Amino acid sequence: MNLPGPDPITLFLCGDVMLGRGIDQVLPHPGKPELHESYVKNALEYVRLAEDVNGPIPRPVDFAWIWGDALPVLAGRRPDLRVVNLETSVTLFDTPEPKGIHYRMHPGNIGALAEARVDCCVLANNHVLDWGREGLAETLATLHGAGFRTAGAGRDLAEAQAPALFDLGNRGRVRVYAFALESSGVPGHWAAAAHQPGVSRLPDLSQRAVQAVTALIGKARQPDDITVVSLHWGGNWGYAIPDAHRRFAHALIDGAEVDLIHGHSSHHPLGIEVYRQKLVLYGCGDFINDYEGIAGYEEFRGDLPLMYFAGIEPGARRLLSLCMVPLQIRQFQLHRAVPADAEWIAGVLDREGETLGTGVRRTGDGALELTW
Repeated sequence: MNLPGPDPITLFLCGDVMLGRGIDQVLPHPGKPELHESYVKNALEYVRLAEDVNGPIPRPVDFAWIWGDALPVLAGRRPDLRVVNLETSVTLFDTPEPKGIHYRMHPGNIGALAEARVDCCVLANNHVLDWGREGLAETLATLHGAGFRTAGAGRDLAEAQAPALFDLGNRGRVRVYAFALESSGVPGHWAAAAHQPGVSRLPDLSQRAVQAVTALIGKARQPDDITVVSLHWGGNWGYAIPDAHRRFAHALIDGAEVDLIHGHSSHHPLGIEVYRQKLVLYGCGDFINDYEGIAGYEEFRGDLPLMYFAGIEPGARRLLSLCMVPLQIRQFQLHRAVPADAEWIAGVLDREGETLGTGVRRTGDGALELTW
């Protein structure tokens, strides 16, 4: 008699969640609106730009507002883990890094992450140290104090490289590692060191980097562990996937037995690959931001984010399914995409996935299922 095995492990993943600047200004506890950008000096200007395009945004909004229609989708699909790339410092520290754009959210708005029941905040990105190492320290303290687990940044190298670990009982464990690359705008001096806070930064995508990640992952791995590697890499616009990214992803799956690559930095979704029954998301696209009303790159439809729900078989650790739910950002809120927009992004995934061996199937509820 064959008894049924454990249920698939479902991971919710998304790209960049940016809760600073204009978003922070409409939440219940806005921080100082002053900015240090070349052209925009007040975060409220980003609120005005969004309102000019899509209408008034009530202020303050509650913490559920920004997630909008994503919340009932999450409630209905009930993922085992929710992993986001948090591209925002959570701090009141007031001395910015010498760079063009700075994102920060008031610590009092931490409930915005709690509202979506986020489990893991990936912090290996090009904005987590926007307010220096003091800002990073407050970000970590705020997130950890609120019960969120983090990956990719820490008070020293060991903490930055340590995985966020989740025990799912008889279905095994999930470990989330996170790394940032210079190609996404992460400078070398942001790298964590033995006695220096910072991000878990890879100097390149060489074989030496593969070996370093492989050794790190192998230290505490158990046979049934599902290993996720989250990578902040590449530019913001364009669909081309560098050959170096594909080689690196394949090498991690081959050598480090990584089960899922969670790539981000691109402002729009990129093509998807399934390599040796493992999911490779080269670029998830933005998820929450304050970019409404900012002109340029309209052809990429950065206003159409995706929710990714990956089903993985416990034990065998192979991809069973990937369901994607298209949304649209309007008035700093996520809405279900209208059929025409969902069809547009389905066409993009079909086109960009063709050389990667993937496509999408439209479902009756407006979602998209990956085919390979």
